Amino acid sequence: MASLSKLRLPTLHRRPFSSSSILNPDSKTPLNSKQKSRAALALLKSEKNPERILDICRAASLTPSSHLDRIAFSLAISRLADSNHFYGIRLFLEELKTRPDLKTERFMAHAIVLYGQAKLIDDAVQTFVKMPDLGVERTVKSLNALLFSCLVAKDYSEVKRVYLEFPKKYGIDLNLDSYNTVIKAFSESGSTSSVYSLLGEMDRKRCKPNATSFGTMIAGFYKEEKFEDVGKVLDLMNKYDMLPGISTYNIRIHSLCKLGKSVEAKALLDGMLSRGMQPNSVTYCHLIHGFCKEGRLEEGKNLFKKMVDRGCKPDSDCYFTLVHFLCRGEDFEAALELCKESMKKGWVPNFSTMKLLVNGLASVSKIDEARELVGQMKEKFSKSTDMWSQVEEGLPKEGKLDEVKSSLKKMVNSGCKLDSDGYFTLVCFLYQGGEFEVALPLVNGLASISKIDEARELLEQMKVKFAKSADMCSQVEEGLPK
Repeated sequence: MASLSKLRLPTLHRRPFSSSSILNPDSKTPLNSKQKSRAALALLKSEKNPERILDICRAASLTPSSHLDRIAFSLAISRLADSNHFYGIRLFLEELKTRPDLKTERFMAHAIVLYGQAKLIDDAVQTFVKMPDLGVERTVKSLNALLFSCLVAKDYSEVKRVYLEFPKKYGIDLNLDSYNTVIKAFSESGSTSSVYSLLGEMDRKRCKPNATSFGTMIAGFYKEEKFEDVGKVLDLMNKYDMLPGISTYNIRIHSLCKLGKSVEAKALLDGMLSRGMQPNSVTYCHLIHGFCKEGRLEEGKNLFKKMVDRGCKPDSDCYFTLVHFLCRGEDFEAALELCKESMKKGWVPNFSTMKLLVNGLASVSKIDEARELVGQMKEKFSKSTDMWSQVEEGLPKEGKLDEVKSSLKKMVNSGCKLDSDGYFTLVCFLYQGGEFEVALPLVNGLASISKIDEARELLEQMKVKFAKSADMCSQVEEGLPK
């Protein structure tokens, strides 16, 4: 592995600045450390320029002792890695190591993990190796940070190498956190069976596994669909006098749902209830997502109701999941009801889900409700106003559908005929407003003036956009001239 001292890193241009000018240019009052952290985090969420990102971090004087700062560090490294600005990451972290207040194992461990987040594993290893050169002692804490860094980078072979070589090489005894990280690496890499030998080593070193150890194993064996091994792990838990609790059941339920076995997962819930165990909101959310993903929306809605009736409070993800899948299943009225409930709690689904709901409401002639949602989105998210204006422009105009249908009836009665553009515009307008039964017969009008390809194209668009009208579209299509 290359030593950092041998790396020739390009110089990063640094502009002179004051922290206030970067973090809060409109204020003349100096910021305290917490205000700096919050300002930095807010700026980093939207900043993409690598040098600007580094300037924000420097101005905030971030430290891993603060929770907000740790989030800011992680976000900054993610932004820099996304833009392939790896030399900037190296220079920044090496620069921080020279700060007197950061010459601690806590910071070194954090830097090691940040290198792993950027997939710079050589740098993570070298940071661990060179800690004594900086006057910082290595302990199991920094070794665990290195194992976790490799796990974050999904470099499972390096996790194994560090686990096998480094404890003896550097005279550090592994602890439960060390073993749990290795267990997770084996489980994520599809080698969960290797954990059995690891448990043997833990027994020899009198390091007792905990619920996390067994839960990770169970998730790994489910992922590999080794169901007999799941049973073996449950037996092992009994051997260690550890009864499966709610967290173990949630892992099993989540794993089965991910495999498309939500009915089996529901059976586990029923078993919990029969034993007097109380499921929590996580239990229900896993099941709701599983059933919805399998297209069983009614089961998902029923579980949501039971969840609330039993006093479990659904979280934001639970609401977002249901709203999204209800829109996908074209149950827009139910989706709207849940969306309103979620928004009252301050939880707003993402743009794509909300757009799906708005357009879906318009498709079932709920134009007013669609426009009201758009208005709320514009008010709440001013930065997305342009995007929502585009969505709004695509909605049918209020009160126009009845006028269109009335005009169409008068034209037919008076013997007027439309040209191809007229047919196309009219059909699009009507089916976007959810008036399928009026729009579909007009497709034959396109065919009557020899615009058969256009008629077929329009029918295909309607099938895609409105799945419930697919059969009606197919019937019309069958009647078109070949």
